[in-house]
Amino acid sequence: MDLEGHPSLLHFHMPAEWEPHSQCWLGWPERPDNWRDNAVHGQRVFVKVASAISKFEPVTVCASASQWENARSQLPANIRVVELGMNDSWFRDTGPTFVVRKSISNSGTAVESVAGIDWTFNSWGGAEDGCYADWSLDLQVARKILDIERLPRFPNTIILEGGSIHVDGEGTCLTTEECLLNKNRNPHLSKGQIEDILKSYLGVKKIIWLPRGLYGDDDTNGHIDNMCCFAKPGVVLLSWTDDQTDPQYERSIEAYSVLSEVTDAKGRKLDIIKLHVPEPLYLTDEEASGIVQDGDAKPRPPGMRLAASYVNFYIANGGIIAPQFGDQKWDDEAIRVLAGAFPNHEIVGIEGAREIVLGGGNIHCITQQQPAITSSLSRQV
Repeated sequence: MDLEGHPSLLHFHMPAEWEPHSQCWLGWPERPDNWRDNAVHGQRVFVKVASAISKFEPVTVCASASQWENARSQLPANIRVVELGMNDSWFRDTGPTFVVRKSISNSGTAVESVAGIDWTFNSWGGAEDGCYADWSLDLQVARKILDIERLPRFPNTIILEGGSIHVDGEGTCLTTEECLLNKNRNPHLSKGQIEDILKSYLGVKKIIWLPRGLYGDDDTNGHIDNMCCFAKPGVVLLSWTDDQTDPQYERSIEAYSVLSEVTDAKGRKLDIIKLHVPEPLYLTDEEASGIVQDGDAKPRPPGMRLAASYVNFYIANGGIIAPQFGDQKWDDEAIRVLAGAFPNHEIVGIEGAREIVLGGGNIHCITQQQPAITSSLSRQV
């Protein structure tokens, strides 16, 4: 069921990621021009991520018809596997952005209903700048997920990916100018017009714009979920480096300066927690040779810097599912920092997350949380 009007006018808003989930959605990687060696390595790491999340909340993995049996055989029995076509498996960006409507009871806040925003997707840049030439199946992912769950849909023609926004659930949204103001997304819209759309669809009151995302994150044009995220209202985690020779240093300093000066929608100054990036990682000759570079997808030449960031983690119900890159110093530091930022969560490190980075993202990019609900919107609207 499609809903007319803006979600905020119907009292919907996007909840924070740490609010209760009913489940988590993932896709299943397979395309050989993005995932090396026919995705066998990437699939193993997706299994690790899905299995880790399933200890905290239900998980649904979507696989194509040709890959359903393979996915089912690799994934634990407690994980649901459904058949669903896709061009690639980045469900943060192609899946729905879920919004909720709440009521206040004597016992606290209870979710009344949930719906999904179906943004328009253009493969992170369209025919000229996108990551692959055909994204027709990805355009249907959000709608199919909402149909499976029998949830209402808010369609939107703006080109936007879920990884480009992050909210605190209390009226504040983080994003980057590098992505949302890129001419390959919505050149006909001004910054103010984009702000108005985010406010009316996410139910936020204030947008905090960082100039740029993580260095090397060219696939997404600087998504916020590689650079900065909320840990709780008034607290952000920021990708950081102390190495002044690293091109990331200028971006981190730039973002820190912006975050130090702004307030959130509630008027709070932000507490900034620095989360150091790993030492620079580069695509090896062996890894590049395993990718079928046939022109249908963006080339991945050996020696290219990988967009690796510990900020790209997933917040499950009571768990933090965090990437580990084989850099012991910064892997251990990331676990320590995340444990301090989320004292009531179990921190689970995923070894081998480099494989996801090789494809152009990380754990947050491949996951999409569905908020917990207590009643069905279809019976209320």
